[in-house]
Amino acid sequence: MTSSWFVTTLLVVLALAVLVGPWVLGTANRLDRLHVRTDAAWAGLDASLARRAVVARTVVTAELDPDVATMLRNVADRAERAPRAEREAAENELSGLLADLDRSALPPVLAAELADAEQRVVLSRRVHNDAVRDTLSLRKRRVCRWLKLAGTAPQPEYFEIAEPLEAAESSVLTPRTSARVLLVDGAGRVLLFEGNDPARPQESFWFTVGGGVDPGEELRAAAVREVAEETGLELAGDDLVGPVWKRHTVFSLDGLSYAAEEWFFLAASEGFEVDTSGWDDVERRTIRQHRWWSADELRATQDAVYPVQLADLLPGLLGGAWDGSLRAVR
Repeated sequence: MTSSWFVTTLLVVLALAVLVGPWVLGTANRLDRLHVRTDAAWAGLDASLARRAVVARTVVTAELDPDVATMLRNVADRAERAPRAEREAAENELSGLLADLDRSALPPVLAAELADAEQRVVLSRRVHNDAVRDTLSLRKRRVCRWLKLAGTAPQPEYFEIAEPLEAAESSVLTPRTSARVLLVDGAGRVLLFEGNDPARPQESFWFTVGGGVDPGEELRAAAVREVAEETGLELAGDDLVGPVWKRHTVFSLDGLSYAAEEWFFLAASEGFEVDTSGWDDVERRTIRQHRWWSADELRATQDAVYPVQLADLLPGLLGGAWDGSLRAVR
């Protein structure tokens, strides 16, 4: 009896191995190829950013105001040498300076070379972010997480910088200022919502409480309003600390593309039930769930979380009094 049971169990295990093994191997190979693709895409983006920095320094040799020339040279150098964690902020600063240049004062050949360098950055960034999206989409599947099919490969990250004016016009990039709140409970956990872009329902991500600032509305007032609308929690302006962080990003939602400027406040909450009855139609269509996250849980998750640095920087805010400085985050 025992022998028969053992043989049956062994046959079932072997059958499962024969059926599931090739799928697991194929998935692992596909994931490996996606990581290779992501690495290659980053190398291409890095090369495009480096070329833009070189062209920016060449622009300095044209007849520019000395102060503008010095600033442009310094920012181009800083962007080229910045470590990955600071690269987005540095490249965004360079983008801002280049956007303010009077290109009619440049030699036509140099102006054309600058425009070409900027467009190559745009295309490379989109290729890179598409590769990151596909890789993260496969990595977050339960089987891939359970079997650790990604191995020791680091989780790829999106690279978000504002696109130049010409690209913005072609993609209808809309400026958007947002007030966001790091709403934390007594255990130091932060409240996040999981949502998705209706145009890409298979891709989800977690984000903080908050939303767009209305015309003429102050940041702090917008943050208080957003907390009330999204969670039902009534706060006073004095309950908010900050803004503590600022984030520049580019994203798409429901067919529209935005160049976002996000300001983050910190607020404490104790013992309240999240009330979503104040959500608007867009929030009801795009938000799936909410939960409280600890920093350790954020570090361990394979899900996309914004800001990307939330897990690393949140403990520093909770560990003591805010020093009054505004930090750029990704």
